[in-house]
Amino acid sequence: MPNIVLFSGSSHQDLSQRVADRLGLELGKVVTKKFSNQETSVEIGESVRGEDVYIIQSGCGEINDNLMELLIMINACKIASSSRVTAVIPCFPYARQDKKDKSRAPISAKLVANMLSVAGADHIITMDLHASQIQGKHCRVEELYHC
Repeated sequence: MPNIVLFSGSSHQDLSQRVADRLGLELGKVVTKKFSNQETSVEIGESVRGEDVYIIQSGCGEINDNLMELLIMINACKIASSSRVTAVIPCFPYARQDKKDKSRAPISAKLVANMLSVAGADHIITMDLHASQIQGKHCRVEELYHC
């Protein structure tokens, strides 16, 4: 049975640490930095081969940077042969753009879900979606509700 490895993106490290403490886990080692041209670089600092990986990254604040960092982290773990990657995204990026409200308007929330799936996410856990129809191509989305 695979072990759980929990990683934090840079968007909300305090939340990630609280989750890790609550679960009795240590946060996995990950180094994120920016190249001089502002591209995001991610290095997973431990083996995730055969492991069940959870990555906590919020879609608030610097939304585009946080989303790109999450996509790269997911892909890095998938390429490193993790058995499953779950993206824990308390605030789903572009969730308000969940339907076509004008002609030629994109459905950006669906695009984000598909990008997460293509990056290698097997499962997405999020909260209080604007609309529940957001699903990736081959990725299960689980929505939690705030009480």
